[in-house]
Amino acid sequence: MSRRLTLPELLLQDFGIDHPKEIDLQAIAWELGARINVRELHSCEARIVGRGDRAIITVDAKASPRRKRFSIAHELGHWHHHRGRCLICRSDDIGNRRRSVIDPERIADDYASDLLLPRYLLEPMLKPLSRFNLKVAREISEVFDASLTATILKIAETNHFPIMLVSHSQKGRTWFRKAPSVSEHWFPKDELDHESYAFAALFGKQDDKGGPRRIGADAWFDRRGADDFDVYEETFRVADDQICTVLLFKDAKMLRE
Repeated sequence: MSRRLTLPELLLQDFGIDHPKEIDLQAIAWELGARINVRELHSCEARIVGRGDRAIITVDAKASPRRKRFSIAHELGHWHHHRGRCLICRSDDIGNRRRSVIDPERIADDYASDLLLPRYLLEPMLKPLSRFNLKVAREISEVFDASLTATILKIAETNHFPIMLVSHSQKGRTWFRKAPSVSEHWFPKDELDHESYAFAALFGKQDDKGGPRRIGADAWFDRRGADDFDVYEETFRVADDQICTVLLFKDAKMLRE
């Protein structure tokens, strides 16, 4: 059975978009009745104020270009789902994967993800690929002009590769997301194992540039039998005190556990 397109994907198709480089958020916002302002904000990262069928979206000039792009798409999600409300989005509101799926900020995030990384354009790129690593993810993120984190989350959603993305700060795990093919039984530990490459990347302040490296699954998972399996990990830095690690599950038996 074919997958039903999401509302942002249908919107993009209505605009005739058939390549990631054609996703022009300024033009899309204009067609939806929203004008984009970029200026320095102090109490929030983005906001939308609307009246009737017109709105003004303001994003923080200090944000990186890709962060601005996600913020605009996020506010367009609010414009679609929460019209009539004045919403001010702090940095922690946008892209916060810890939020419930029914939280308005999470709903706006999911809309932004589908608008910036539509699966109908992403999946044909993934189909010929036989293996996954950060190099592949970075190349795809460049094509879509999206952050590496958002790109990997969307790739996990497609279920093309059996991967899990785990975020850690120095205080412990902050969130994780997995591909549907990875069993719910594989729930990552709260704290990083001292033997993991991710631990060295987080506390050594260096990115892990060695490519995916094999490690015992018991370094990442506390469940019984984890020491019978291996996973492959590769880490990238998100902020000074935050990293994300991709875990790749290559053992078919492990996926069935």
